[in-house]
Amino acid sequence: MVDMDVLTQPLPTLFISHGSPMTALEPREAGAFMQRLGPALEGAFGRPRAVLAVSAHSLTREPVLLAAARHAAVYDFGGFDPRLNTLRYDAPGAPELALRVQALLQAADLPCHLLDQGGLDHGIWTPLRYLFPQAEIPVLPLAWPAHWPPTRLFALGQALAPLTAQGVLVLGSGSLTHNLQRVFAGGLRDIDRPATPESTAFRDWFAEQCATGRMEALLDYRRQAPHAALMHPTDEHLLPWFVAAGAGLPDGASAARRIHASLTYGDLAMDAYAFGASAAQLFEARAGVSAVM
Repeated sequence: MVDMDVLTQPLPTLFISHGSPMTALEPREAGAFMQRLGPALEGAFGRPRAVLAVSAHSLTREPVLLAAARHAAVYDFGGFDPRLNTLRYDAPGAPELALRVQALLQAADLPCHLLDQGGLDHGIWTPLRYLFPQAEIPVLPLAWPAHWPPTRLFALGQALAPLTAQGVLVLGSGSLTHNLQRVFAGGLRDIDRPATPESTAFRDWFAEQCATGRMEALLDYRRQAPHAALMHPTDEHLLPWFVAAGAGLPDGASAARRIHASLTYGDLAMDAYAFGASAAQLFEARAGVSAVM
């Protein structure tokens, strides 16, 4: 059962770019960062009591909480190294927390359904295998509607904000850039392909808006960001960013920080962000932890 006592210091919320499924076998810079991030979180704030995960690969017409008592890894991909299908992440679920989350969303006039089923898509289990490899922390996936605009997903995140003071880590998982046509154009052979000008411009714009607290511009990224449609022909991989941002910035204040930046295949960003008053503390903490590859 998840203890819902209020903490003295809220947890930061996170957005992590999970990359290709091969990230689970080939950690590279992003995997090393995620390995440092888990111990940094625990060292600075204590072990999270649960993880509420919002992934680009769990999409529904209205928000749905997967409230099973246990979860296992779902292999929701094909055409990759068959060793991926042998990787496991059997984690406890959080059915009691699901009831709390449903109440928070309904109080904010947002629909929310409970489903007594489980399963963690690769956007969830890939980063969690690096962050918390023992799979001991309860996980609650929140499937969400990709047709909702950033403003409504930010509001959904704001409704989740009380959880951060109760030891629940709100984790958005997607990709800061995600144009698979450009990625697959190289046949997945050149993972170290130099950054394209378009991906650099988009990633830099995002980081600059965060640094200057321009949340209104970020919420309107589709119109204002350079090469937005090129970097996100469909934007389901970026939208979890706004849920995590809303949960960490319930009053809309600017406390967003890029805590990792790397790139694969010239276009596929592996950037990660932290939100909330403790984001800077996490940024400093993760720099002092070594990864074990």
